[in-house]
Amino acid sequence: MSTIPTSVQNQSGPAPAPPGGKTGRTSRTGKTTSLALLPLMALSLGYFLVMLDVTVVNVAIPDIWTSLGTGPSRLQWIVDGYSTVFAALLLLGGGLADRFGHRRVFLAGLVLFTAASVSCGLAATSGLLIAGRLAQGAGAALLVPASLALLQATFPDSATRARAIAVWGAVAAVAFGAGPAVGGLLVSGSDWRSVFWLNLPFGALAVVLTLRHIPPTAPRPSTRKADPAGQVLAVIGLVGVAGSLNEAGSRGWTSPLVLSGFGVGAAALVAFVWVERTLESRSVRGRAQRYPLLRPSIFRSRAFTSTAVIGMLISLGYYGMLFLATLYFQQERHLSALDTGLALLPSVCMGLAAAPLFSRIASSTGPYVPMAAGLVLGTVGFLGWLFAGPGAPYPVLLFALIATGLGQTTTALAAIAAVVEAAPGSDAGIATAVFNVSRQVGSAIGVALFGTFAATADDFASGLRLSAGIAAATFAIGALLALSVRRRARTTHA
Repeated sequence: MSTIPTSVQNQSGPAPAPPGGKTGRTSRTGKTTSLALLPLMALSLGYFLVMLDVTVVNVAIPDIWTSLGTGPSRLQWIVDGYSTVFAALLLLGGGLADRFGHRRVFLAGLVLFTAASVSCGLAATSGLLIAGRLAQGAGAALLVPASLALLQATFPDSATRARAIAVWGAVAAVAFGAGPAVGGLLVSGSDWRSVFWLNLPFGALAVVLTLRHIPPTAPRPSTRKADPAGQVLAVIGLVGVAGSLNEAGSRGWTSPLVLSGFGVGAAALVAFVWVERTLESRSVRGRAQRYPLLRPSIFRSRAFTSTAVIGMLISLGYYGMLFLATLYFQQERHLSALDTGLALLPSVCMGLAAAPLFSRIASSTGPYVPMAAGLVLGTVGFLGWLFAGPGAPYPVLLFALIATGLGQTTTALAAIAAVVEAAPGSDAGIATAVFNVSRQVGSAIGVALFGTFAATADDFASGLRLSAGIAAATFAIGALLALSVRRRARTTHA
């Protein structure tokens, strides 16, 4: 999440390879598995665009401010409105993907995202730019759950899928990390509109590759009607919570707007749970006329539920600290925007190292070993921030940056693989949507909470160290959860 700076199962044999370029690799069992590159490229490009637009816009904010003459509140929504709508519509996007076909919804998301980027590039007012950013978030909410579900269908062999997810996640990590630098280069060479025009060629290429190399997926058969009440309640609840978390960082936790947003969001989410439980109960008795958007029984899987919680914990800790680290280098160390981006590069680009590491380990151990290892590494890394201060040498902080970046990315890749494996094929879209919602909410909580600590502490370094301790605790709790799930799985299969 970004914030405005204050300046399937294993098969008995090799899976048939989808169309597209392939690289072969012999597994430990002597079977050759294939990694189809062109389908993987199509799915990775979609996630690349989503993650790039989380951070690429930040550096363009000063130019947008000057060009459109807008105020701070609207600037906040230009940046964070995207993430808010993305989080709020993920459940709907996952449900639509399962209901109408994953490729169809993935393409719809790509087209909407690309068209919204055009709208942003042409926006003449801040209101039009905010509308374009909200539409980008809606497109992202359609394509991300469908993308993960298509990965599950395209790469049914678990070892091959682990490698595919590693590439998919690495591309996203590179996009997220490169966003500020790419945005800076585009803005300096042209203007702020160029950060949106950049999405057009990538979006068009992703659409072409998807149409040519991703086979259509069958929608979930159902004679029952959809769940409009659940859809509306989910959107209201998640918008209320995510939007209030965004506003809490600037307005304060006791702001009437923030408190009312939390109240409305919480009430809507409680009503959503009641509606979904009622619909599922009726379906079990054969009396349902509507299909629940999210079956509560999916949370009976301890592996799925624990992994969703881990997703929230790592996003809370990592992205909350990344926000403070940006402010630390700019406000405490007085570095320029470019120098700050370079200082953070060892952390945000760890996907390049985490992807092959995760792929090699997970193919033989499953996802929970690298997940726990990444969480432990991140815990130790956050403790390194306890040495931060205005005069702390950069090499002292370098270990913290590398360890937290590598730990977070390895954990995220492992968690994605665990969710995809735990989810039934018919619920792959909604299950991955739940995971992404948990990550978005965790990120929003982390940024708002840690930002408050930094603003209310006696000095910035004290707030930073308190936040680092909490981030370390969230990763440590996540490590215990991952080890617990692995131990339970080994006991069950013994």
